Amino acid sequence: MAERILLVEDDPINIKFIQTVLIKKGGYEVLVSEEVDEILRLAREADLKAIIMDVSLSRSSYQGQKVDGIFITKLLKGDEATRRIPVLLATAHAMFGDREKYLELTGAEGYISKPIHDPAALIEAVKSVAGD
Repeated sequence: MAERILLVEDDPINIKFIQTVLIKKGGYEVLVSEEVDEILRLAREADLKAIIMDVSLSRSSYQGQKVDGIFITKLLKGDEATRRIPVLLATAHAMFGDREKYLELTGAEGYISKPIHDPAALIEAVKSVAGD
């Protein structure tokens, strides 16, 4: 059985590209969601190897509040049942110093800038956080 990756992303083009790369080049099974309750459930139940988390989510909400990937990652890292799942943050808002700031703020294990054009770099980033 293929190892599972959860992709938390709201852009259909990014979803298609990342999903295709992870399946075809990485041999992963890819689950996709931007619904916070589903993300939390999958993190607890789906035996995930890693989570790729878009930092800027446009439609995600939790308990009636609009939330982003930073908030969701903090939820995951604050829960004993999900804190050990490696999270790879993905963002197009990559300014100097953002990587360190986001990693420290969330407890995420990795960071990748978008747009992602290089399939090999994506696979390498996932493997680096997933311990492959």
